[in-house]
Amino acid sequence: MQNQKIIFVTPSFQSFVKNDIRILSEEYRVIVNHSNWNNKWLAPAYMLMQLFAVLRNISGAKFIIVSFGGYWALWPTLLGKLFGKPTYIILHGTDCASIPEIGYGSLRKPLLKKVCGFSYRMASGLLPVSDSLAITENTYYIKGKTLQQGFRHFFPRLRTPHRVIPNGIDHEFWKPDPLCSREAGTFLSVFSEAQFILKGGDLILQAAEHFPNCRFYFAGLDRPASLPPWPDNVFFLGKLEPEQLKSYYNKSRFYFQLSIFEGFGCALCEAMLCGCIPIVSSVNQLPDIVGDSGYVLLGRNAVLLQEIIKKALASESTPELQNMARTQVLSRYTLAMRKKNLLSFLRS
Repeated sequence: MQNQKIIFVTPSFQSFVKNDIRILSEEYRVIVNHSNWNNKWLAPAYMLMQLFAVLRNISGAKFIIVSFGGYWALWPTLLGKLFGKPTYIILHGTDCASIPEIGYGSLRKPLLKKVCGFSYRMASGLLPVSDSLAITENTYYIKGKTLQQGFRHFFPRLRTPHRVIPNGIDHEFWKPDPLCSREAGTFLSVFSEAQFILKGGDLILQAAEHFPNCRFYFAGLDRPASLPPWPDNVFFLGKLEPEQLKSYYNKSRFYFQLSIFEGFGCALCEAMLCGCIPIVSSVNQLPDIVGDSGYVLLGRNAVLLQEIIKKALASESTPELQNMARTQVLSRYTLAMRKKNLLSFLRS
């Protein structure tokens, strides 16, 4: 099968995208199609370039895989349909959501939503990384209001079959370091500046003021320019290399994933594999990933978060929860499991 060619389309190269390319490269000759789709003014040029690139490679291709729904999925799914090539779209989160209040979700944009809907209909199958991306109810974001999300909600007449194949994390890299001393009262979260509200950065800052003896770390971003003065126990680490991030996972006692919407939670799983005790919002797959190994915030409320932090700091079962956190991920979300499930699906 090594000689069989496939086309892999992606707008970006997050760690989970790179993992998929490596997995597929073990059995197929992977032709990667990529452009910087963030530059919307060049999107028409990228569309034209992609059209010729896919046409040039589609002959002899066994199938086409598109990572993320978006404009880049239009030509691959349409040409796949015309040339009889199975085309699958891996759905990660933003391609299944619309939350205009915080500027999140591809489906909040009318034209992009139409393109996604057309691509999802043209595809042979959809491969979401969690059940919640098909349909989910969010009661966390706004008190007293249920927010419906997921591609089945936004496209109720969609008939394309879907198969959930969860992301996988490299448990041999993300692991506890016996030589690293874990600091008491330390909390870590990982996200970009653009995700500050989406991932609950504002809630964490509010909580930090009430726990002056604790340390709160933000990895993945420098201090946002629009941020007012913050407590002295808050530290912005900037973007970290994987080894540096692993070191902070091993230094920190707790990990925050307080997302308003979360397709999966790769950073959460990395932290849990390193022995961090998770504190997550009650959205999408997060409570299921955590199980009994951590704490779940039921509403986007700073007072509720403070209560959970107090409970976590006072807990006497910390070592047990640390072990449970790693075991929880090992039992369900390893890279080997992702590889097995993805390749067996494609073979069939």
